[in-house]
Amino acid sequence: MLKIGNTEIEVPIFQGGMAIGVSMANLAAAVSNEGGVGVIAGTGLSKLELKKQIAEAKAKLKDTKKVLGVNIMFAASNFMKLVDGAIESGVDFIIFGAGFSRDIFEYVKGTKTQAIPIVSSLKLAKIAEKLGAPAVIVEGGNAGGHLGTELDSWDIVPEIAENLSIPVIGAGGVINPEDAEKMLSLGAVGVQMGSRFVASVECEVSQVFKNMYTKIKEGDVIKIMSSAGLPANTIISPYAKKVIDEATEFPKNCFACLKKCTKKFCVNERLVMAHNGNLEEGIFFAGRDAWKINEILSVKDIMDNFKKIFKK
Repeated sequence: MLKIGNTEIEVPIFQGGMAIGVSMANLAAAVSNEGGVGVIAGTGLSKLELKKQIAEAKAKLKDTKKVLGVNIMFAASNFMKLVDGAIESGVDFIIFGAGFSRDIFEYVKGTKTQAIPIVSSLKLAKIAEKLGAPAVIVEGGNAGGHLGTELDSWDIVPEIAENLSIPVIGAGGVINPEDAEKMLSLGAVGVQMGSRFVASVECEVSQVFKNMYTKIKEGDVIKIMSSAGLPANTIISPYAKKVIDEATEFPKNCFACLKKCTKKFCVNERLVMAHNGNLEEGIFFAGRDAWKINEILSVKDIMDNFKKIFKK
């Protein structure tokens, strides 16, 4: 059992908030019902769409003690609108990365919702603690999607855990129970997993996307520069090669979804294509160790495999 503020988490596993239709209500509710923290990815949604996803997830929860969160990229142009939607919907946690908000901790005071930042350095972790963060998620460069450091989670978690008094959740490289056990041995009190939950029955991406996770080999996850201005880990694919070769074009329709964009291509558009199983044109975010995944399991089976680690 992990307690963050007044919220008790039965199994300290945070499901990664993978945006653009990956971490939605169905997956988040399934993880929450197994005692973890189910997380809906708000980035790419409108405030109304996010609130609908939260309502859908809550309708599937077994009881009111189940823990639900929302992940929002600080880099999203509608960040604060989505924050308001999450607070109004009464989620337990707002998890945010791809930038840092100093104001959000004061903003959520007096509400049911707590704000947890994703950090990649001791300096930022200490700033978050000083500003009132109830916990931090420490994410390394071996995680999937957008990255804040070149260092692996295994390299940065020990230093941060040793120097903070608030709970540290380790993210990046946790694919199997042995990985989670290693993360706990480094001082983390919980883990965040994204890639392992993509290859789950409840995840709503295409079967093509899920199957990629079970077929890739070690080294098939490469680093690209996202149009969000951040490096990102993705499965090697025809379009990922175009990004590396700088052979992309910005789409004609731009909705200014990011505060800053390189305009070399639209990462949101490419993630939607991946979600729909477009092997040629999609970008398929994945953690560097996703090659360890060899089968698609139900969320219950995934969680059952990990629960024994947290009962020791």
